[in-house]
Amino acid sequence: MLKERAPKILIISSDTGGGHKSAAAAIVAGVQKFWGGDSYAVRVVKAVEESHHLSARLVAGYNWVLRNRQHWMKYLYWFVNRFRPETREFFHRRSIGFVRDLFERWCPHVVVSVHPLTQHIFARVLKELGLADKVPLVTVVTDPCYGFWKGWACDDVTLYLVASEEARRQLIDYGVRPERIKVSGMPVHPKFELPDERTAQAARRELGLDPQKFTVFVNAGWVGGGNIPQIFRELVRGELDVQAIFLAGRNEELRSEAESIAASAQFPVKVIGYSEQVEQLMQAANVMVSKLGGLTTFEALACRVPIIADATTPPMPQESGAATMLARRGAGVLLKRAADIVPEVRRMVEDSRYYSNLRAATAGLALPDSTRRIVEEITALIPAPLAAEEEPAHLEARSA
Repeated sequence: MLKERAPKILIISSDTGGGHKSAAAAIVAGVQKFWGGDSYAVRVVKAVEESHHLSARLVAGYNWVLRNRQHWMKYLYWFVNRFRPETREFFHRRSIGFVRDLFERWCPHVVVSVHPLTQHIFARVLKELGLADKVPLVTVVTDPCYGFWKGWACDDVTLYLVASEEARRQLIDYGVRPERIKVSGMPVHPKFELPDERTAQAARRELGLDPQKFTVFVNAGWVGGGNIPQIFRELVRGELDVQAIFLAGRNEELRSEAESIAASAQFPVKVIGYSEQVEQLMQAANVMVSKLGGLTTFEALACRVPIIADATTPPMPQESGAATMLARRGAGVLLKRAADIVPEVRRMVEDSRYYSNLRAATAGLALPDSTRRIVEEITALIPAPLAAEEEPAHLEARSA
């Protein structure tokens, strides 16, 4: 049984894309894995869409643009950074009841934000309830490089945990005091790790693929879409000695379309819809073709999988730094034209030295034990008397 005074961690997120959800899941798993003998209750809420039906529609609109009009994202980025909806009274009035009720019913001892549009309203409610000095507010920034959303910056955040010195510098340029920022790495779920050859072969075999053959993982992301379907069409036209996995995400229409495209491929293709076992797909892969989402990139790097990054549309501003880093460090390539996918994959298959250099470069791009570091920083802020009252861990990772 969980003690009444057991420390409670509230993680606030949103399903705008899949990265924030993955970050929240990584922190939950980190508490469970690294603090398994302690007594913590962890709760995850999708704060943006659950707070009001209007903000839920905005989340749906964001995901529609991400899936269907990726080239519009730069305008959306400009609009959000210019008008700062997370600071507007219009949205505060419509979501403050949800947030206040959540605090009064669950009374967390530390609040963790993994989304740039959430910490402002939660900081305001903490002040109104007289809890600002008692309940720390931690923000784990899921954009790894310079150029991310201004919404991440909030004067009332107790501690910022960022992936890199670049991200730290961006927060400082946004006005956050340096002493409030620590470089901890990205919150990558512990299940993403470097597989040995036996594990990689087993993952391919479980997917019904040849355990020995070079495997291309085409990742359309959580919402499914963007430019990845066109790149996939070009890939299946190639005469390549490979096999492929296509992940359609939460897009059943795309899954059906991909199955139709795969039927004409000259090599084996496994088409998958939404999956909670993306780590298995990455462990089966020799290379991943994907948009450069922050979490997806670092999950692949944790599995030592080189990346062919979709740059057929210029990356979103908050992702351009990751693209530059990947290309500069030699852990992947930027695909400027969909038609270039076949020669790029062919080079990886035929030039073993080129591929080995790409794979070797994936090591060292991410801080080791990053999720452990993040959980350590979060739990260190829980009041000492509470942290001392410990029993076996209990985790409640669900929606409010």
